[in-house]
Amino acid sequence: MRTVVTGVMVIGLLAGCGRVADSRLNPFNWFSRSAPAAVTLSDAPAADPRPLIDQIATLEVTQNPGGAVVRATGVADRQGFYEGALLRVPGTEPGVLAYEFRAAPPPTATRVSTERSREVTVAEYLTNRQLGGIREIRVSGARNARAVRR
Repeated sequence: MRTVVTGVMVIGLLAGCGRVADSRLNPFNWFSRSAPAAVTLSDAPAADPRPLIDQIATLEVTQNPGGAVVRATGVADRQGFYEGALLRVPGTEPGVLAYEFRAAPPPTATRVSTERSREVTVAEYLTNRQLGGIREIRVSGARNARAVRR
């Protein structure tokens, strides 16, 4: 009888674990997959002279101990862009963390070539404190933007 009761309890406990996969307690569910978003550019002059990357190809948020890593891949209009960075856009609506993806252009004329050869990937670490009230992370380029939501 004791083994039957123990077996039923183990099965019941394991069945309850299935709900954690869909719960907000699971850190893998904190941010959804990225989706296209409206491009919102500031009217203020840019403090950084680097131009916006042409297009945002991917946007991912990966949970880490103590925070998360925001990683974006952009596609430049031609080869040779370097020193990419995610720059915060000040004055966005509450709950939204907005970035502009900027990269330095090559000093001389370069070829267009394949999309893969024009990719630039950047990342930024955010602490749990910085993510406190954030519901959406948006990264903007010159022609499009991508966003992930909680």
